[in-house]
Amino acid sequence: MHYQWPTLTNWLEQIAQPFYQQGYVVLEQAIPADLCWSLYQDVQHQQLTAAGVGRQGQHQLNQQIRRDHTAWLSQDNPVQQQYLQLMAQLQQDMNQRCFLGLIDFEAHYARYQQGDFYQKHLDAFVGRSNRVLSSVCYLNTVDQGGELLIYNEQDQLVTQVQPKAGTLVIFESCRFPHEVLPATQSRYSIAGWFRQNSSIQGRVDPQQ
Repeated sequence: MHYQWPTLTNWLEQIAQPFYQQGYVVLEQAIPADLCWSLYQDVQHQQLTAAGVGRQGQHQLNQQIRRDHTAWLSQDNPVQQQYLQLMAQLQQDMNQRCFLGLIDFEAHYARYQQGDFYQKHLDAFVGRSNRVLSSVCYLNTVDQGGELLIYNEQDQLVTQVQPKAGTLVIFESCRFPHEVLPATQSRYSIAGWFRQNSSIQGRVDPQQ
């Protein structure tokens, strides 16, 4: 088994315009096939732990809200570093095109096994977080289950994303509530957040 799709040479351009128009974008085959395959293999060897909710003293496990397992990405891992460098390119491009002032990016692997889900939530609240953009990159394809549902500020469904290897989703963190439907088979992704500053101490636990 190996991933095969043509590498997009203008993927940055394909993200910026629809994002500027609607605040979110779903781009298939955004991540090079070889890198996506390497990341999928890498996550199989990581020690993923049950993800919690809340910040610092309020952090806790709550399987009524979420049941995924996660592991933070590191520059020390060569494969993970390639993905982080790719997101650094996106950060620079979005700053140039949309004047967002992004200065930082962090990301983690996420694994949803059969029955795992994440209830509807926001990744950031206006004035209470330095998260600006949320991202999801899918590392494998599943035919059913584990869909990402994104809603607008009126709580209306705007898009439903079926996990497909290489697909990249970007959306404004404080604008779009979203949820992950129960998985029917193992679903792997990378969730990430672009920040404007680091003035808020303590990392919020992963949201995707």
